[in-house]
Amino acid sequence: MIVDCAHYKAGARQHEGPLDLDGAAERAGGGEGEFVWIGLHEPDLGTLQRVQGMFDLHELAIEDAARKHQRPKIEDYDESWFIVLRTAHYHEDRETVEFGEIHVFAGSGYVITVRHGPGSELATARRRLEARPELLGMGAAAAVWAILDKVVDDYGPVVDGIEDDIEEVETDVFDDDSPAPTSRIYHLKREVIEFHRALYPLLGPLEALERGAYPQIPEELRRYFRDVNDHARRADELVTSQRELLTSVLEANLSLVSVNQAEVVKKISSVAGIIAVPTFIASVYGMNFEYMPELDERWGYPLALGAMALCVAGLIAFFRRIDWL
Repeated sequence: MIVDCAHYKAGARQHEGPLDLDGAAERAGGGEGEFVWIGLHEPDLGTLQRVQGMFDLHELAIEDAARKHQRPKIEDYDESWFIVLRTAHYHEDRETVEFGEIHVFAGSGYVITVRHGPGSELATARRRLEARPELLGMGAAAAVWAILDKVVDDYGPVVDGIEDDIEEVETDVFDDDSPAPTSRIYHLKREVIEFHRALYPLLGPLEALERGAYPQIPEELRRYFRDVNDHARRADELVTSQRELLTSVLEANLSLVSVNQAEVVKKISSVAGIIAVPTFIASVYGMNFEYMPELDERWGYPLALGAMALCVAGLIAFFRRIDWL
């Protein structure tokens, strides 16, 4: 459950290997710029309650962290924050998007991350921050920035992957040799909607961070949050345009399906009309009345067949002229 647990001071990690929870609790809340960063992956309720007692976390935040499918948000509990982030990962081989969650508890001397499901791993964010001691020395807020930056940066490949999929279905829609990709368009639209739900609620809190609504964040660090907010807004604009484009593609696909169905109906109607005329003539001559014209003539039978052929040829020419055949 504990992925990593580290103590940072003066812009550097103070030990090799992870600490245990008791060791982290002893070192939390030290001097300025000193903090511990605990990474948990799908912990059980008992572990969360133990962490709550060690770091005096708010019970409502613990209740949310124990449950998946939370809405992205930043909640201020006076002495601490609780942050919910939705992660996204694009699988190139399956051409699908998987979503996960990261819950972050942050205070003056600690950062605790709780990961649920697949998605962004935070080891690279930790290593990136450890490589920049000038940021690491700013304390727990720097770790919050590193987590946000990692999650938002990982949205980029997802946006690109969905964009490629949309281009493929656009090509398939207007390709007469390919079957209508209605099912794929629908699933793509579902993914884009889910992605929008993961991203859009985060914009408000990021703007608040950029404006300086949280005085705990050093002034020097706000420009980095501004960069994260800019990337998130750009990704949201692309996702919004993808939603609109997929709606248009789906409408075009349904329109083409309707047009193709109409063409099939016209062809069937033409064939039925062509068959109906000789069938009518044959049925009339099949009634065998005694005084029917040409009934006793030698040329009556060829005349009936010729009339049928002439009517069929005329109908074929007519339906071709109106593009029904």
